[in-house]
Amino acid sequence: MELTHIARADGRLSDILKNEMGVSSGLMNRLKWDERIRVNGIPQRTNYRVAAGDRITLLLEEERPAYPAEDMELTILYEDEHILAVDKPAGMLIHPSRSTDSGTLANGVIRHYEKQGQQAAFHPVTRLDRDTFGVVLISKNSHIHAQLQAQAVEKTYHALVFGGPEADSGIIDAPIQRKPLPSLLRYVDESGKPCRTAFQVLSRQNGTSLLELKPITGRTHQLRVHCSHMGFPILGDPQYGTPESGELSRLLGYTYQRLCAKCVEFVHPITGEKLCICSRLDAME
Repeated sequence: MELTHIARADGRLSDILKNEMGVSSGLMNRLKWDERIRVNGIPQRTNYRVAAGDRITLLLEEERPAYPAEDMELTILYEDEHILAVDKPAGMLIHPSRSTDSGTLANGVIRHYEKQGQQAAFHPVTRLDRDTFGVVLISKNSHIHAQLQAQAVEKTYHALVFGGPEADSGIIDAPIQRKPLPSLLRYVDESGKPCRTAFQVLSRQNGTSLLELKPITGRTHQLRVHCSHMGFPILGDPQYGTPESGELSRLLGYTYQRLCAKCVEFVHPITGEKLCICSRLDAME
């Protein structure tokens, strides 16, 4: 994959790469020794003097992953040469783990790249639990991944919960702590890390509420823990639900948590365009 930029000012190549293109020092060093930094088509060292209007090209090569590419039906919400966004269904892992290297979103995305003839990699910018569904934002190379991680990607979730908050909107401010190993679960405790979630009630019916949730901080299981702590657990949540929410979930036929990663908003690191990408899935279906 090639990343091209027209220099806006005169200066050292290293300064242009850092200040105009946002290239990290680590990536710069890797590229320069392999002659994969070029100015007007000619490989150059980072101390080269660049003139405004020069074309700078980075040859970004990604290693092929060890896990297999697999044919998979993907719901693509957005794609360009740098970024991919897809809808992940419930029950699917984002990435291969120690126990499996098959059937994950990464396997399907790598196969999609192969079909399109793209020399791209799988770098998830947003990550979801196995049973959380909705939009996943993926960068196709490490440079774009670093650029997206450096900015505040705004995430909006929809959750169908048991009962609901008294107020129509507000902030849940409750620190979260990890339970002792080997448990991977979390709980609210004053000794935990600061954690805040904004909520808004979208609808109420039949003893349930549809909430819009926006994590202000980004802690593991944050939304599930906060909703459970406040007395309105997410329906279908096997870890943080209550007997009452579990019974209603069984009556409604919910076999996984009703938590949907609905939208992501960010500034495109190449074009500067503000993008809002939304899932086609619904927490109530």
